[in-house]
Amino acid sequence: MPLRLPPLSSLRFFEAAARHQSFKLAAAELNVTPSAVSHGIVGLEQALGVDLFVREPRRLSLTPEGKQYLPYIAEAFALIAIGTQRLPDRRANRTIAVSCAPTLASRWLVPRLTRFRECWPNVSVTVDTSRRPVGFPADGFDFSLRLSRGPVAGALCERLFGEQLVPVCSPAYLRTLTGPHGQPDLCRATLIHVDTASADWQAWLDGAGRTDIDASGGLHFDTAQLALEAAAGGLGIAIGRLPLAGPDLAAGMLVAASERIVDAEPAYWLVGAQGTDERPDLLAFKHWLLAEAALIEPVERATIAPQAG
Repeated sequence: MPLRLPPLSSLRFFEAAARHQSFKLAAAELNVTPSAVSHGIVGLEQALGVDLFVREPRRLSLTPEGKQYLPYIAEAFALIAIGTQRLPDRRANRTIAVSCAPTLASRWLVPRLTRFRECWPNVSVTVDTSRRPVGFPADGFDFSLRLSRGPVAGALCERLFGEQLVPVCSPAYLRTLTGPHGQPDLCRATLIHVDTASADWQAWLDGAGRTDIDASGGLHFDTAQLALEAAAGGLGIAIGRLPLAGPDLAAGMLVAASERIVDAEPAYWLVGAQGTDERPDLLAFKHWLLAEAALIEPVERATIAPQAG
């Protein structure tokens, strides 16, 4: 007699809501309404005869029964994803799904994709820049490019490259800070912060040995791209992450406001799902990314010295 299973859609709602601890975030991931997620989980709870979530006004958490049930459901979806991924695919066109931080995608990955496509013209690449955590393999991604202080536990990881921090601004703004001795006075500058990299300014100040600058005030943006655009527009000084800020420095849109370059502790890592080495296109993409990363060289201090003239 076949086993009776709960509706697959309700199980998917449960797994996503449990992972995010939120009906709203689960709905956004699955492209449905929060109400659909909530009703689906209520139906699942009624079918199982247990409560899976503790619902509070501003908090969602798993009940003991929910915590017991979740590993089985998560593993089941992972097995389905792995089995699907390993099916022999005889179609002419293949797709590689990549999750990547927005600024890294726009400033490093996308400009280089033409070189990969020249070698693999029948392979399509989709790039997702949402910041939600990626679960392999249930979320359907083949790779994730993420900034991390070390390898991601439980995943296949390869270090791509590290970053260097340097304050950057527009040439015109730098001139407003430069005194008769030719050195910019950063104490008078408006600091531009990135909310998702809030420690950057303090990391640079510590590395540069500067204790005379208050890093608490200034302007705030939610992406590094916006912060660099604000700096190029003359709104203040942002922390440029090299090599991502390199093109703007080379084009003269930005200049360094200090000769002090500080190594950032986190690095970019290529995170892959299990079994990626079994598909030739995925293996080729991984090797291509690692080769592109190997071309990056640390910026010499003298090449970006402040230019006030």
